[in-house]
Amino acid sequence: MFYWRDLDSVPEDFGPSVLTLGNFDGVHRGHQRVLQQVVEAARQRSAAAVVVSFDPHPAQVHRPDSAPELIMGLADRVETLAETGIDALLMMHYTLDLAANSPEEFVERVFVRALRAKAVVIGHDVRFGAGNSGDLDTMRELGRKLGFEVIAIDDFGASFPMDATDDDGDRRCSSTWVREALETGEVGTAARVLGRHHRMRGDVVHGAARGRELGYPTANLAASSQGYIPADGIYAGWLVDEAGTRWPAAISVGSNPTFDGVDRQVEAHVINRPPDRVQDFDLYGQAVVVEFVERLRGQVTYRGPEALIEQMKLDVEQARGVLSTEQQPRR
Repeated sequence: MFYWRDLDSVPEDFGPSVLTLGNFDGVHRGHQRVLQQVVEAARQRSAAAVVVSFDPHPAQVHRPDSAPELIMGLADRVETLAETGIDALLMMHYTLDLAANSPEEFVERVFVRALRAKAVVIGHDVRFGAGNSGDLDTMRELGRKLGFEVIAIDDFGASFPMDATDDDGDRRCSSTWVREALETGEVGTAARVLGRHHRMRGDVVHGAARGRELGYPTANLAASSQGYIPADGIYAGWLVDEAGTRWPAAISVGSNPTFDGVDRQVEAHVINRPPDRVQDFDLYGQAVVVEFVERLRGQVTYRGPEALIEQMKLDVEQARGVLSTEQQPRR
């Protein structure tokens, strides 16, 4: 996949293309179905399938105090978009100057001159250009004027049936739904909407070494780690190291209320450490990925280290059981 961070990086002879426009935070199953249509339309027209997206998220520029927390960091968004089969990604730096472009200025400069769009795939609720003044009718008018086809899809997302025990029924896939699930620790629901486990990515840093002292050493993620932090509690999940090895893990999110003065953090205890490296298994300094599979319990304050150690033992055994039978999220 070609990856460009500005218009000047797009080759002058690039195109023709079939493209779509969006933030794609989470690249959830609804996004994936839209991108599948982009790829199929591009193949039918002997064109390149292209995504035009933005960094930072427009909400972070227009309303930074109330912008939603992002589901995934930029590196994960780029990697996941590449997995959908698109040919190129233009990740434009979003600024107030860019936001001031009229719908026609933006479309002509980006879609037509830079990407030589043969077709544009958008949803009925699309908004673009200064003050979000452009809509589907605007895009169709610009398509007729500038010479590209507009393919409107029924919903810039997709719905799918949940389990019979779920209350959501056929709810539309959305980034909002994923955030709602993560906020309450429902990582299984988030996984079904995303089509994969929710994950965080960050460097392993030194912590208070309290887990090691208790016999359960943990890999502590740096505060700068990217990805939505789910609700406080204990989770079964996976830790993926720099070599790509997936280690089963019991993951703690929170401040550990049994001990005073501990900031909120994400830490993962690798369950099956290499037998020949039980004592010196060291992930410090590595960039790792932590995947959340199932929430085991909420965070609890214990009377002392002994009670906490007993609970940690139970948590590890429960996590091991969950991961031994774990299946990939349904698509």
